[in-house]
Amino acid sequence: MKFVDSCEVKVVAGRGGNGCVAFRREKFVPFGGPSGGDGGKGGDVVFVTDEGLSTLLDLIYARTLKADDGEHGQGKDCYGRGGEDLIVRVPVGTEVYDKVTGERLFDLDTPQSRTVVAKGGRGGRGNIHFATPQDRAPRRAEPGGEGEERELRLELKVLADAGLLGFPNVGKSTFIRACSRARPKVSDYPFTTLVPHLGVVSVGEDANFVIADIPGLIPGAAQGAGLGVRFLKHVERTRALLHLISVDPGEGRDPISDYDALLHELRQFDPELADRPTVVAMSKVDLPHVQEAFGPAKEHFRARNIDLLPVSAATGEGVREVLIALHRLIKDMKPE
Repeated sequence: MKFVDSCEVKVVAGRGGNGCVAFRREKFVPFGGPSGGDGGKGGDVVFVTDEGLSTLLDLIYARTLKADDGEHGQGKDCYGRGGEDLIVRVPVGTEVYDKVTGERLFDLDTPQSRTVVAKGGRGGRGNIHFATPQDRAPRRAEPGGEGEERELRLELKVLADAGLLGFPNVGKSTFIRACSRARPKVSDYPFTTLVPHLGVVSVGEDANFVIADIPGLIPGAAQGAGLGVRFLKHVERTRALLHLISVDPGEGRDPISDYDALLHELRQFDPELADRPTVVAMSKVDLPHVQEAFGPAKEHFRARNIDLLPVSAATGEGVREVLIALHRLIKDMKPE
């Protein structure tokens, strides 16, 4: 399934039905009085969050979402039927923005929540409401109200407890495959992962959390390089971060400069992200040249009060220790 995390739609709520002008026409009742009913209310456009959805793909081609109009009122005191609400299912974690002003209108981060994004117009009153002692045969009724109309931009931010960050080809996808049932594509070339992947990790009884594999970042990601802004926004909802660094002479990967570069990109995108609780691990420690670099790198990070952990997703070495460290951070951050 194609992953779509941003789209634009127009929502149009239903118009209210018009009130009716009518009078009773019955035998032996020459002055029966008004009998025009009210128009029905227009349908609302309602967004409902669905845990079974993980993409906005269904909405990318739906340029206009319109609810039904209310029916007009009729004679004999008959009220018009209200228009059907238009129910639109969206993934949990969808944010709704006004396309024109850029204002965030709704944050749909709760499963099975219902949010009215466009209200239907009210139904007009029939002439039965306008009878007075002075005017017992009113010939006026109200028209139905217009439904709300909005141009919206939808942004999906995945919901995860921990975000997995690192430069391309440091082993993020291999790590998430080793610790969960998520199956992102794994290859020996950069930018294998082009969309976020979620995996549920278990480190013991009743000790589970969700980790998100964020596509690889490059310098300048906070300014949009390599689609970095699209990727970094998925980190905003996480409680903790796992930085994966490694050594790759062919790619010029240096663990210390890579970590500093990652922090810089996070700080440029959102300063709060750079201060979020973090676990730092050096991947691919089963390789000889990475083993040689691990000792000096650990000393450097220790001087910065950071405990660098070794991990090899290929052999399983250090995976559980990294997950336990992550779970401790997430547990401390979880709201009561």
